[in-house]
Amino acid sequence: MDAFVLGDVATGLITADMTAPHAGWFRIQVGNLDQRITLVSEERHFGGWQWYFICPVKNRRASELWKPNGATRFCSRQTWGRQVAYQSQFNDITNRAHAGKARIKSRLIADLDPDEWDFPPKPKWMRWATYKRYEALYDHYEEILEFVIERSLTDRQ
Repeated sequence: MDAFVLGDVATGLITADMTAPHAGWFRIQVGNLDQRITLVSEERHFGGWQWYFICPVKNRRASELWKPNGATRFCSRQTWGRQVAYQSQFNDITNRAHAGKARIKSRLIADLDPDEWDFPPKPKWMRWATYKRYEALYDHYEEILEFVIERSLTDRQ
């Protein structure tokens, strides 16, 4: 049993029983929430087992459960539909391109000054093929941003 803190909002308790080889349960107690979720394991192709939650509404396996603001329990993403999504799913093409460039730059930059480089040099530990792949993807994001700028300028005329 481990206690945890969710930001500065609440203290809770998580307990689980995964002693059986293929079934178990997971219980979360936070404030008024006291939910027990069924667990199942599935054999992996290259050996071992992977545990999944069983969604209490859809009764199907899920790797993650979500609890949007105002919800009374955790359920799979399919249960919540458009109420939950990853941040990138709300981004338009421009924001996705900016986020992609930033992600690539953060992987390459190491201890260099990020403002000093548009596209950082290859880290010593990285294979050239990987670096070239990042470079091509970075250029693709640049082309998207240039296209969006050109299009917005054309639309204003």
